[in-house]
This record gives sequence, structure tokens and C-alpha cells, in this order.
Amino acid sequence: MGNALQLLLQAARFLLYGAVHVLLISRLQLFDVGWCFFYLGFLLFLPIATPIVVMLVVSFLMGFSMDLFYDTGGLHAAAAVLLGYLRPWVLRILTPRDGYDAQDAVNIHQMGWQWFGVYLGLLVSIHHFVFFFLELGSFSAIGLTCLKILASTLFTGVTMLIVQLLLFPARRRR
Repeated sequence: MGNALQLLLQAARFLLYGAVHVLLISRLQLFDVGWCFFYLGFLLFLPIATPIVVMLVVSFLMGFSMDLFYDTGGLHAAAAVLLGYLRPWVLRILTPRDGYDAQDAVNIHQMGWQWFGVYLGLLVSIHHFVFFFLELGSFSAIGLTCLKILASTLFTGVTMLIVQLLLFPARRRR
């Protein structure tokens, strides 16, 4: 029963992050160079113990869903799958000295500001780098593209930080 409930909860989170991104957040722009990729919160905040195959499948499904809404021809799917592929590597690099507990989640309150900042900064910047350079298709406007990557990484990062502080519990569940 517990696994079915977890699966239902994750499906609801998938729909919630996708819907909030499509209906609200996608309309926000930061000086016409920064966009918030709110849907990444679903992928970034999945349980740490999520198997890589599941991570890749849900990353593709989330990215493909965004591609359907924005007619971006696989840009979101490609960048999201790369994020899903690299996430376990980043988690392994950032493993605390005592390792992760089975119930650990990507939670700023449990892992700390420094851990969360590195985790978020690495994965979001890699996602945005791939997304914007695939969108550009070349290195012709590299300055503007780098500005888009920087502004969007900051915008998405601050948004994810706000989501963590407002919606994720400060104490470990027992």
C-alpha cells in the first residue's frame, strides 16, 4: 500500500509542477533573457533513492510534456534527460561523510545550504547550458546565449530555493 501511495503522490507532483509551469511560470521573463524552468523542481526534488531508469523515464516524460506545450521539438526532453542522467552522479559527488539515509530527500533543511546550493547550481546550469545551446543550434550568438544561461539559472535557482523554503518540511519525518 505504501508504494502505491508514493507512486500516486509522485504522479500528482508531476502534474502539479507541469501545470504550474505551463499555466503560470512560463509567462514570466527576466529582462527578455531569463526564464524560469519551474518543471525542473519535480526532477530535482525526487527522492534520492530514485533508480536511474525511473529517473530517465520521468525526465523524458516531463521534458516531452513541455515540448508538446511549447512546440520545441525535443529541446526540453533532451536537456531534462541529461539532467536525469547526471543527477545520480552529482548526488554521489555530494554524498555526506556518513552517506545518505534511506528516507533522505533533496531538502535544504536536511542537507544544508551549501549542499543544496551546489546540487542546484550544477544541475540547473548544465540543464540550461544544453537547452539554450541546442535551441541556438550553433555558437554564433554565444554572448547572448551565455547571458540567457546565467539569467535563467539564477531565476530558476531562486525559484527552486523559494519552493524548498515554503513547501518542504524543516524536520525529518519519523
